[in-house]
Amino acid sequence: MTSLESSSGQLSTAQLLQLRQGAERLRREFNGALNAETIERFMNESLDRLSTSAQITTWLPLLAERFARERLRAVVRLEAGATVTTPAVLFLCIHNAGRSQMAAGWLRHLAGNGVDVFSGGSEPADSLNSGAVEAMAEVGIDITSELPMPWADEVVRAADVVVTMGCGDACPLFPGKRYLDWELDDPSGKSLGQIRPIRDEIERRVRSLMVELGVTPDR
Repeated sequence: MTSLESSSGQLSTAQLLQLRQGAERLRREFNGALNAETIERFMNESLDRLSTSAQITTWLPLLAERFARERLRAVVRLEAGATVTTPAVLFLCIHNAGRSQMAAGWLRHLAGNGVDVFSGGSEPADSLNSGAVEAMAEVGIDITSELPMPWADEVVRAADVVVTMGCGDACPLFPGKRYLDWELDDPSGKSLGQIRPIRDEIERRVRSLMVELGVTPDR
């Protein structure tokens, strides 16, 4: 039994296969930057952390792979230190299902590879806010492939700017880190017409942040 299998007793045989395939994808992706033991350890830790809060385990292998990838990206940044010239921004809200996902979608869309973008939540939801997804689709930004995930220490430490959106004391505070608190309405329970102004205000703030970071929009 591999360590991945020993950490995932609640998963089916098919899910275990998905988990091993995900770990192999991460090993190929980070080959040369991180060793296989580190990658497997982060995959295990990510799976364990997600397993404790997951109400539905169907997507656990995919969530564990996604969460591990974000953490490993952050580790690579931290190990590279001052040689990294691309700024990193982390968007945090409560459920990582609406505001933070829209902000991350805008920044990826506008900055391309000019910014490393992360997002997370203090209490991740089971799925994205459908209204937020629809509102972003209206402006040509597809966030349907994103999944709500928790924040991780490595990601917070690797970020140059941490943008919080309504998570209050639940958001992680690291001394010396630059924080911005964006007061934005929560799109949860709101109609598409009510979400559009939130989406547009997020775009305005993202563009302003890019100016501060010296990043030229791709579009």
